[in-house]
Amino acid sequence: MMKLSTLLPLLALPFAWAASTDNTRQELINLASVNGIIRLDHKAFDLLTSPKRNWSAAIQFTALDRRRRCAPCKEFEPSWNAVAQSWKSAPKEHRDNHFFATLDFDEAPTVFQQLGLMSAPVVYVYPSVQGPHAPTTEKTGPSKYDFSYGLGAGPLAESLSNHTPIPIPYKEPLDWARLVSFASVLLGLAIIVRFISPLLQSRWTWAAITIITMLVMTGGYMFTRIRGSPYTGGDGNWIAGGYQNQFGQEVQVVAVIYGTLSFAFLMLILIVPYQSSPSRQRLQIYLWTGVIVLVYSVLITLFKVKNRGYPFRLLL
Repeated sequence: MMKLSTLLPLLALPFAWAASTDNTRQELINLASVNGIIRLDHKAFDLLTSPKRNWSAAIQFTALDRRRRCAPCKEFEPSWNAVAQSWKSAPKEHRDNHFFATLDFDEAPTVFQQLGLMSAPVVYVYPSVQGPHAPTTEKTGPSKYDFSYGLGAGPLAESLSNHTPIPIPYKEPLDWARLVSFASVLLGLAIIVRFISPLLQSRWTWAAITIITMLVMTGGYMFTRIRGSPYTGGDGNWIAGGYQNQFGQEVQVVAVIYGTLSFAFLMLILIVPYQSSPSRQRLQIYLWTGVIVLVYSVLITLFKVKNRGYPFRLLL
């Protein structure tokens, strides 16, 4: 029969382990109370990731020394600090069950070697092994944060909240630069509307917009958009041969030609008949008639180039 003196130390072991765990946890709480983030070396890392831990921990593995030239480490550091600082506002009964820590390569290179880490930054989340917050699965190894979500604090806080006793109370800071830019745009639009409102209320403005839209559409804009036609050809030619082909630049040229012809006819119909001076009236008739003949001859020439074999021409 086992002697009582031998059995008593064995019975006391669980209580000793519990006391040791409580002491370790209190030590971690003291370290985290400074600025919310525990600075780790090899010894502190072993303490934080103890196999008998009844707490969870999120650890950032980084390389902030200037010699390491780790630009992502420097970019991610403010996000990590912001999320860790927000955890300080969590209630104490939850805050003391999860810790944030940072381990720099130059302070504990052996830990990097032990974990097989070849790059930085890396974030591991170590779950509780014992206690009410221990996961229901048997997995006790760390989970790795996926940096495909970016280096921002928002995605980090959302992801880590899946491993903390309660969601991390992180709130995005107010972006003053964006707010000022938005207010400036609104003010600029208000000033523009104030000064151009008479122009927008004019029927001639909308008449011009309507006519320009009609000319562009008549020139074949939708045809080129639907077919995805290039602006010009590969050889620099801007006229596409055939009835079923058209380049983007043709739309502009045809719209200008149609617009010029329409304007010349309108001048002959609406303006010239009301001229009080016969000589001025005669001069304008010659002018706008010449414009019509010349521009129309350009249109026919364009048609001949596009559809080879067309036998007619006017002037050109």
